[in-house]
Amino acid sequence: MNSAAIATLQQHLLAAFADLPSEARRLFHGRGRQWPGLEQITADWLQGVLLVSLFRDPGADELAELRQMLLALAESPAWTDSGAGHLLLQHRYLADSTTEYLVGEPIEAGDIVEDGLRYRLDFGRKQNNGLFLDMRLGRQWVREQAAGQRVLNLFAYTCGFSVAAIAGGAERVVNLDMSRPALSRGRDNHRLNEHDLARVSFLGHDLFNSWGKLRREGPYELIIVDPPSFQKGSFVLTRDYAKILRRLPELLVPGGKVLACCNDPSIAPGFLLDEMAREAPGLRFVERLANPPEFADIDPDAGLKNLLFVAPL
Repeated sequence: MNSAAIATLQQHLLAAFADLPSEARRLFHGRGRQWPGLEQITADWLQGVLLVSLFRDPGADELAELRQMLLALAESPAWTDSGAGHLLLQHRYLADSTTEYLVGEPIEAGDIVEDGLRYRLDFGRKQNNGLFLDMRLGRQWVREQAAGQRVLNLFAYTCGFSVAAIAGGAERVVNLDMSRPALSRGRDNHRLNEHDLARVSFLGHDLFNSWGKLRREGPYELIIVDPPSFQKGSFVLTRDYAKILRRLPELLVPGGKVLACCNDPSIAPGFLLDEMAREAPGLRFVERLANPPEFADIDPDAGLKNLLFVAPL
């Protein structure tokens, strides 16, 4: 990152603040590698909060210049007109993802809206705030498909897919994740949208010890598999994804759908296609869902991969 790159970022942010979206959106996606020198920075509009994230230490001088630019942005008429109250700079390259409050008092949480649905986010306390904005169109697709369906949401995290599915009329959603605090936030997200929690299950279990439970809860018309790339002691995508895929046929109804996801930029879509062909050859690949345009990448294979498969009738 140099002075020219910081000036480029400033122009992008000023342009974005001149026409802010009405819902939460990424405003700048440097990780798409379209702007030299800005590959390790992103900026998200979280409806009153601007969250700028650094994924690599830019160096002391560059960091000071970046802070100066962001503080100048917060004094601009565009910032004032936006109603923004907080400007956060998150250092994702540090072990604790330290977050600086450049503008505004520290806040622990806040609510945002996506596709008309509300989600509660954490600020300044965790590496991830509770909703991955690049999955916006994936949640939208699930909402459009869910009417009357039984849905299994694996690696549910804070249950974004579940909220979308219930909003779309799903008969029932089963959420599974090892993190009980994440599932608790998932309950909060459903409550924010006044959903009937009798139609939603929250299983705080290890997936690989839960197949019997999931079979008894099923079968399912739609299964979502959205694992982390790496979870210490429990999941390595390149090693463990296959263990999930081979179990899918016994959980699906005839003609059921699977949305298989991968967010590792180093893994191309071919990995999922090959694994599915080997582990569950009866499932037919249909399409790769589009990613939000604000997450454009010079290499499409590096972006989020959401692949749709269908079971035989």
